[in-house]
Amino acid sequence: MARTQTDQDGRIAQMTFASVYPHYVSKVERKGRTVKELHTVIEWLTGFNSKKIEKLIEAKVTFKDFFREAKLNTAAHQIKGSICGYRVEEIANPLTRKVRYLDKLVDELAKGKHIDKILRDSG
Repeated sequence: MARTQTDQDGRIAQMTFASVYPHYVSKVERKGRTVKELHTVIEWLTGFNSKKIEKLIEAKVTFKDFFREAKLNTAAHQIKGSICGYRVEEIANPLTRKVRYLDKLVDELAKGKHIDKILRDSG
């Protein structure tokens, strides 16, 4: 049975940030990047500093609540490209798109993209 985008949207909404965060850390560290750099990209996208990120992990918030609390960067719409088989800019569900924005930023960091290029200019 084929999975639908709607199925994915529901799963993503219920996933906890804490369950995915260790995968982000291992992905960037395997490629020689740091947790500090990871937190820099998360903060750019969400407005959450390292202390807030840790609190959200401890609270085991879902991605739905994670992004409900976030102040999404005004330049987030500039994040484009393919992640997990989907074009980020074509994802209709707002929450799924935000999670994929984060995935895309982590992917760019792991691929060695310069931090200034990852943090798109807000102006």
